[in-house]
Amino acid sequence: MKHLFIVTFVFICSFCSAQPKEGVDTNFHLYLLAGQSNMAGRGPLDSLCKETNPQIWMLNKNNKWVPAKDPVHFDKPESAGVGPAIAFAKEMIKDNKNIRIGLIPCAWGGSSIKVWQPDSSYINHSHPYDDAIGRTKEAMKYGVLKAILWHQGESDNNQQAVANYMDRITVLINGFRTEFNSPNLTFIAGEIGRFGKGVPPVNNVIDEIPYRILFTSTVSSDGLKDKGDKLHFDASSARELGKRYATALKKMKE
Repeated sequence: MKHLFIVTFVFICSFCSAQPKEGVDTNFHLYLLAGQSNMAGRGPLDSLCKETNPQIWMLNKNNKWVPAKDPVHFDKPESAGVGPAIAFAKEMIKDNKNIRIGLIPCAWGGSSIKVWQPDSSYINHSHPYDDAIGRTKEAMKYGVLKAILWHQGESDNNQQAVANYMDRITVLINGFRTEFNSPNLTFIAGEIGRFGKGVPPVNNVIDEIPYRILFTSTVSSDGLKDKGDKLHFDASSARELGKRYATALKKMKE
């Protein structure tokens, strides 16, 4: 019992000492998580979700830093689950023990790209774009924004929306970069799930982003599996997607 108490005390102290403090720490790397449900995470929760790491933090709905664990998002508490964020963060710290990761969850399940623009409202009185700007600027009081991870498109995977998707994603990226005063801010977009249905039309547009906009990359969804609904990644695939985001980001920095 005494040994257990000591281990628990040391573990708690490690988090207390790592608690982000206001004042920009260049070793505190921030990542804005935006898009819809598969960025928010809908994979079934499992035992891995209980694990935390003193190097990985997330901004909760009250704009407070807390140890990161799934579910990272809170857009729809009744369905929130495993997403790509934690696996991404773990991959980013694997080769660098001197940094900490700050995840900024801002994705909204079911949101079309049309609501990701200034003054656009969504469910529960949310404003996806404006809320993301506000939360990220709050986070930037503590660390350095390194990239935006974007996963969205299920709501725009139709002929009419696909025709306008490149224009809208271009406006979105430019808007983020202007708001954060970072013209070269990295933006990585993930393909939506294929799930045996062939290549979704919106993925063809997503794959074009790096050829149209500088400092961007895309992540493939090839081989990833759904949780049985032909829409949302299962936990294993969500984590694999997170690793792919990290691989893409590291490749861009080479």
